Amino acid sequence: MKIQDVLNKNVMLFDLQATDKEGVINEMVQSLVDNGVVTDFDTFKAGIMNREAQTSTGLGDGIAMPHSKNEAVKEATVLFAKSNKGVDYASLDGQPTDLFFMIAAPEGANDTHLAALAELSKYLMKPGFADKLRQASTPDQVIAAFDAEEQEAAAEEAKKAEAVKEAASSDKPLIVAVTACTTGIAHTYMAEEALIKKGEEMGVTVRVETNGASGVGNRLTAEEIAKAEGVIIAADKAVETARFDGKKLISKPVAAGIRQTEELIQTILDGKADVFHAENAAQASASQEKLSLGGAFYKHLMSGVSQMLPF
Repeated sequence: MKIQDVLNKNVMLFDLQATDKEGVINEMVQSLVDNGVVTDFDTFKAGIMNREAQTSTGLGDGIAMPHSKNEAVKEATVLFAKSNKGVDYASLDGQPTDLFFMIAAPEGANDTHLAALAELSKYLMKPGFADKLRQASTPDQVIAAFDAEEQEAAAEEAKKAEAVKEAASSDKPLIVAVTACTTGIAHTYMAEEALIKKGEEMGVTVRVETNGASGVGNRLTAEEIAKAEGVIIAADKAVETARFDGKKLISKPVAAGIRQTEELIQTILDGKADVFHAENAAQASASQEKLSLGGAFYKHLMSGVSQMLPF
């Protein structure tokens, strides 16, 4: 499923009139009701407000993603809305919010829907993409912005595939990595991008396997693991580790894969990482599960999207 498949042009709002958080929520919920996406205003709004009572879904950088998996929802839908003046949405960074994605998920939303949400988070992390949405004034322009970004993402994936081929014969040092976060939405892919980019800067090929909402992506091969100088695991949940038996390995929370990329890569290159042994796999997995319990701490440190989608 593509984001364009759940972005409903009929429900989009380009000039929210409300000046407070509950007001903009009311406007968006009403649009979903008016267009037949939601069957009952009060039921769906209650789901939205219950989620907001846990933690504000204002991500920062002017973006909010209020959401509810709810019996009143007829079909998975993402509503895009803009406030030209900005609204105090109690965002993580304390700044006004002007871009909204209200996510309406029916009870029993499947993994395909979660995969679409993961894609949305990746779009929003792209530099400059939010500004394109701010400039959009029609539904078609919003869809066009996503289409253009999708084409760029496809080109990036092709580049990654080519890099995998080149890595097999390249003389550059190779490091393999695995990224994962508790929801598999944003931080998984933020860490992937950060590690790859820092590797390029340092003259190192970093091959990253992602454990995201849509499953394992870019799975590492036995040949790559064998050739690698070492392994970086940046994860807040358990990942498969037995395959790294005998390799120098660093295991850190996913936040380190975003913020401490140079340190992680350099530690592997300097040979300072400990050698991992397969008999420690069970212990390592238990350790990763403990990290997942502390995942909320790292998410609160960052204006990431992952924490906003605990369906």
